This record gives sequence, C-alpha cells and structure tokens, in this order.
Amino acid sequence: MFRKRYHKQIPELNTTSTADISFMLLIFFLVTSSMDTEKGLMRQLAPPPIENQQPQDVNKDLVVRVELDAHDQLTCDGKSATLEELAQAVTAMAQVNRMGHVVSIQVDRSTTYEAYFRMQDAIVGAYHRLRDRYAQEHYGRPYHRLSADERTLVNDYYPQRISESPIEKGGAR
Repeated sequence: MFRKRYHKQIPELNTTSTADISFMLLIFFLVTSSMDTEKGLMRQLAPPPIENQQPQDVNKDLVVRVELDAHDQLTCDGKSATLEELAQAVTAMAQVNRMGHVVSIQVDRSTTYEAYFRMQDAIVGAYHRLRDRYAQEHYGRPYHRLSADERTLVNDYYPQRISESPIEKGGAR
C-alpha cells in the first residue's frame, strides 16, 4: 500500500505589518526630533588668481583696518572703537567709494567666537543698512521685499568688500 508522505511544515511568522510599523516609527522620529541647521557667514570667495596676474594695489586711504585682539578689544584704524563706531566707519567708507573701499579684518587666534561674530554682525549690518536705504530710495520698498534681480543690482551697487587675515604679531601661531 502506498502511503502519502506528508512533509512537516514549519510555521512562519506573519511579517506583513513589519514594514508598516517600521515606516511609522521612522516618521514618528523624524517629526519629533529636532534638526539643528548650521548657520554660517555669507561670504563669496575671491576667484582663483589668473596666471601671471599682478596683485591689485589698494589705496590705503580707502581701507578700514579692523583689529580684534586676544582680549576682545576692537580697534578701527588704530583707535579703540565700539561696534556702533565700527559700523559707522564702514558705512562712511562704503558711501565715499563704493567699489574701491576694503574692510581689512585682522583677528587674533585667541579671540572669542562671540566677539568675532559681534564684530562680523556690525560690519554686515552696516552693509545691510546701506542696501536697505538704497532700495528704499530707488525701488520704494525695503531690501527684503525686492525681487532677486533687484537684490542683485543693489548688491552690485554696494558690494561687501571684506578681507580677513590673522594678526601677524602676538597671538598668531
């Protein structure tokens, strides 16, 4: 007599909802977690030098020299200055010669980040006020309400001309 052979079947786990659960957990963690966005300074790097290009001379009368020493003391053109005085000096120089001025920043390596960013904010704030005033005069609305093309024109009218280098003396390593 022939007997039917029955194979033992191993019971399987029901995994149909595993993908759904893992997807829901992923969404839950993405929604409830906070993602820190890093903010930096908006700077446009100078283009790479062209071969055999001579360095451009800058009129020293059109340079605002800003130094921040190891004790977070701010000097502007060799005189101790506050952040407001720095912003006024940058504004005055940018108004006198929009395209030829340079803000030369020298910072000691042991300066605190807080002092450095306050100084940077004062300089960028001066440019922002100049651009906002220009936008009001020529377009009748503030800078932040301009179209992208209009902002480009205003930025080209008042370019940020900033040069940074470490202090050669003292705290430089």
